[in-house]
Amino acid sequence: MARKTVKKKENDYSEFFAALEAMEQEKGIPKEFIAEKIAEAIVVASRKDYGGNDVVKCTIDPENKIFTVVARKEVVEELENPYTQMLKEEALKLDPNAEAQGFVDIPLDPAKFGRVVAQNSRNNFHQGVRDAERGQTLAQFQSKTKEIVTASVQRIDPKTGNATILIGHAEATLPKSEQVPDEVIKEGDHIKVYIVDVKETERGPRVMLSRTHADLVKRLFETEVPEIFEGTIQVKSISRQAGSRTKIAVYSTNSEIDPIGACIGQHGARVNKIVEELAGEKIDIVKYSDDPAAFISEALSPAKVLSCEIISAEDKSCRVTVPDSQLSLAIGNKGQNVRLAARLTGWKIDIHPESGFYEGNAEE
Repeated sequence: MARKTVKKKENDYSEFFAALEAMEQEKGIPKEFIAEKIAEAIVVASRKDYGGNDVVKCTIDPENKIFTVVARKEVVEELENPYTQMLKEEALKLDPNAEAQGFVDIPLDPAKFGRVVAQNSRNNFHQGVRDAERGQTLAQFQSKTKEIVTASVQRIDPKTGNATILIGHAEATLPKSEQVPDEVIKEGDHIKVYIVDVKETERGPRVMLSRTHADLVKRLFETEVPEIFEGTIQVKSISRQAGSRTKIAVYSTNSEIDPIGACIGQHGARVNKIVEELAGEKIDIVKYSDDPAAFISEALSPAKVLSCEIISAEDKSCRVTVPDSQLSLAIGNKGQNVRLAARLTGWKIDIHPESGFYEGNAEE
């Protein structure tokens, strides 16, 4: 008779197992894990009905569509604890082979649990799912730390400008401060973001995303330039003023390969894809050199440099001379070009015109 009851319950739970499948697809959480959390929740919540004793066992097997809940009690001749024991004559009604000092399983119907048990089960289950989502989100983002991912924009906070984005099944926030200045992001857009770091906090995983980080540009070049991904061309350094200009220094380990030409691509195809992704941001690709003077001269591109004198190798300071006509180009708008060149090389750059006369100080 007990077997018939269990079988009937299995058949009754077809919708339940269908819901597990749907939740797995929606949340990305394995149905086996969800089933385990539901089983744990039922066991924990039902203890109150059994004097706090852990006598209830719940088995949920999504693969074989099995859902059983039983209370396991000891078979005794004299009843001392009704929560954990059952008289032999009562046990024989459930199992003709029941014997004293043995155990008998009493089938339970979760649908008939009291309101408190049902509520506690739901609470414990939801907490378990939240923990699973947090753990899954943490693992998902940690595996992609320092990488670029494509995200869809869910909504924009009208007050802060922060964007809520969806990466896979997980939501994260792209702060306004990490968005490219003047770039307009709209709900429904698909954008590339750089995962700077992921930290576990009491409130769940804290994911630090950015579209202004210099390494976003580096990863984009790795995607578009196979030689960089393979290691034939190395990205030595990057300096960036997001939304305006980026300088990237590249070096080829193969003397037959032009690192700048490879990064630009035929008719500019490779670099243009990156510029398009960065909403028109200008990109200067310069050739790296172990010779500081040569590297600094390259870094000031597109300006032409006549000479670069190393003032102090220890302080990493130098004096650069450019044609008078190139002075404003070398310095750049509001000092942008020389500032980015200084960051790219790690040197303090003092720019002087060939005539020796200029207004202002271009030193970074």
